[in-house]
Amino acid sequence: MTETPRPRRTGRSIGAVLAGLVAIFAVTTATDVVLHATGIFPPWGQPMSDRLFLLATAYRIIYGVAGSYLTARLAPDRPMRHALALGVVGLVFSTAATVAAWGRAPEFGPKWYALAVVAMAIPCAWAGGRLREVQLRGSAGGVTGVRTSS
Repeated sequence: MTETPRPRRTGRSIGAVLAGLVAIFAVTTATDVVLHATGIFPPWGQPMSDRLFLLATAYRIIYGVAGSYLTARLAPDRPMRHALALGVVGLVFSTAATVAAWGRAPEFGPKWYALAVVAMAIPCAWAGGRLREVQLRGSAGGVTGVRTSS
């Protein structure tokens, strides 16, 4: 009976969650920079309209799902559990940012935007994990031993 050493699995699990987190952060930041540089968003520190914050919310949802899918894809097992772990990390970070920015200057955006970012962390993580589960079920073709849920 052989079993994968626990530290390696734990390291791969942590790496999968970190990879998703870094990917979301990098792509979101790059998109923000490009939108500011091209004039779609106003200069940094200037207030934005609700329509622009709605645009930012939309691409953050897409990137959240994609980053969660990446985490689930890299997970050594239980892809949904790993994606949801990333969702919890996102929930903690976005809640902390919301608390820190609450009531501050307008460049942090309207309150609905901050609350939306908090609210979408877990659903985006679930959607990314679900995409991976569906992919695994499709490619497994009934192969036993493929564990796809927590």
